[in-house]
Amino acid sequence: MSKRKKVNGRARPIRTKRDYEGASTVVKRLSNQADRDSAAELRLQSLLRQMDEFDDVEDDLAGDNPEDYSGPRRRWSDSESGDS
Repeated sequence: MSKRKKVNGRARPIRTKRDYEGASTVVKRLSNQADRDSAAELRLQSLLRQMDEFDDVEDDLAGDNPEDYSGPRRRWSDSESGDS
């Protein structure tokens, strides 16, 4: 089994909900440590920053509401076939 790589205090970008949940678990574990060193503190701050960025992106995607669309609307007759 290989040894774990030393942590440099930086977190990788959070791209999925699964990544977010994993980061949340690590943040909870790190925040409960009373005697964390400077690398753990940097990692905690980096994870929190990445989680905030993920939340912002997720909020932006949720903002794509069809009611906010000001373009032309589709009519019911557009979706029917012309066989009537």
